[in-house]
Amino acid sequence: MGTRFDGIAQRFAKYRKYRETLSELETLSDRDASDLGLHRSQFREIARKAAYDI
Repeated sequence: MGTRFDGIAQRFAKYRKYRETLSELETLSDRDASDLGLHRSQFREIARKAAYDI
């Protein structure tokens, strides 16, 4: 039973990391994002990679 809850907890932790990363990226101004070589359309992909190691 513990392993089921461990799996749920791990998925939730990854999702939380995704949301935190996306939230931080969205605080960047267009200019700051551009200075980093990023475009707003890339934010979700970057957050997904950070959270889920894709």
